[in-house]
Amino acid sequence: MTTWELFTNGFSVLLDPYTFLMVVFAIVVGTIFGALPGVSATMAVALGLPFTYSMQPIPAIVFLVAVYCSSITGGSITAILFKIPGVPSSAPTTFDGYPMAQRGEAGKALGIALGSSAIGGLVSALAMLTLSPQLTQAALSFSPSDIFAITFMGLSILTCLDSKNILRTLISGLLGLLLACVGQDPMYAVQRLTFGSGELIAGLEMIPVLIGIFAVTEVLKQTAKKREALQSDDTNASVNTKMPTWREWWGIKWLLARCSVIGTIIGILPGAGATIASFLCYSTETKLSKHPEKFGTGIIDGVAASETANNAATGGAMVPLLSLGIPGGNAAAVMMSALVLKGVQLGPLLLVNQPQYLSATFASMVVTNILMVFVAIGIAKVFAQILAVPYSYLGPIIIMLAIIGSYATNMSIADVKIMAIAGVIGLVISACHFNSAALILGLVLGVICEGNFSRAYTISRANLMNMFARPVAGTLMVVSIVLLLWPVVSQLFRKKEA
Repeated sequence: MTTWELFTNGFSVLLDPYTFLMVVFAIVVGTIFGALPGVSATMAVALGLPFTYSMQPIPAIVFLVAVYCSSITGGSITAILFKIPGVPSSAPTTFDGYPMAQRGEAGKALGIALGSSAIGGLVSALAMLTLSPQLTQAALSFSPSDIFAITFMGLSILTCLDSKNILRTLISGLLGLLLACVGQDPMYAVQRLTFGSGELIAGLEMIPVLIGIFAVTEVLKQTAKKREALQSDDTNASVNTKMPTWREWWGIKWLLARCSVIGTIIGILPGAGATIASFLCYSTETKLSKHPEKFGTGIIDGVAASETANNAATGGAMVPLLSLGIPGGNAAAVMMSALVLKGVQLGPLLLVNQPQYLSATFASMVVTNILMVFVAIGIAKVFAQILAVPYSYLGPIIIMLAIIGSYATNMSIADVKIMAIAGVIGLVISACHFNSAALILGLVLGVICEGNFSRAYTISRANLMNMFARPVAGTLMVVSIVLLLWPVVSQLFRKKEA
């Protein structure tokens, strides 16, 4: 079946009124789930599974894909408005999105987030339809050492997060890497930094730590202000819903193109997912920017990089799932189990025996990425009205959402405790002028770095030279080390010239 036939067959499926209504319903459900703190994309897909039990296979995959894509987008709403990442991949969105909302540019930040999400999703959907076999073969050629090198490149952003306090930023990143080591060793099952607590054997859950560092810390900082400052915040709580201009969109056209491509490629890699894509593209744009010091202060480039990448990864994750039966992430694994129960034969023969599933997935992603912009704007406006509430009421509401989101992750009180401790740690880090973004970067990427490094080190028989002998891994490691050291070396040169 040709690409054009797949294209037309996919949209003919969505012309069915029942299927189209289910897609709209899935977009609303996924966006709300994504906006709720603690409900990850994986959990959103899992919560959407009961709706598919009575469906036929094609409407079922269309519904789940719509929930998956829209939940990633929904995570940006609370990340921008309340500094609470709805999903882990929206964590970099808080770096610039929340400062924009604080300046009264919530509408612009949300517009950039939703528009770039749609662009990233559409590019990845097109890549999935046209290049699925080729991209799958390329993904299979990546070894654990290659994926480790890609993740390590994401860590090279540390020296650019705060060019004025490079040492404190590096210490914060190393602290995040240390927190990533809490729990049981993935290779040898040795307990590390658990202090005899059974609740820490599985490691630190990412979502409670994110909520604590971002949301709880922000509430504590606001309540620590003087009463006069707090009252002034209450009176200036108006929300600006002005959308970004065409000139601003044109200014980030190449950023959108780069992040769409990188996000799609990262999404294809098994086990990588939207979180790595989001952090990696944010770090890449920081390196390429003419004004890297502006990242983290509230610019549209940071929001666009994060949201384009994590939505592009959704289409990428579907490539190995449909072509080889290998899920590209946790959410794709949940969808795989549902599709297998429906009798879908995932793998190389899918395009031969059941091509309608690939075409339906493509059409669902295209329609979802277009419709979710309008649905998400409506939902965002409802959430944005909360900003008009005086902070004396808004603070407890945010804490309540944080508690519910942390508990909902694993239905565990231990996660709520972790969230509370992370909030206090975040306040201390802020007071000491360390970098909480660097800490989160180290925590998120540290777990993935360690797992792939352990596998690569074992495969290479404990030989680092063999481990990085592959062209991709060796090149990326050299580039990462240069990017990591360049800000420090360049400062030394400037001092010497002065």
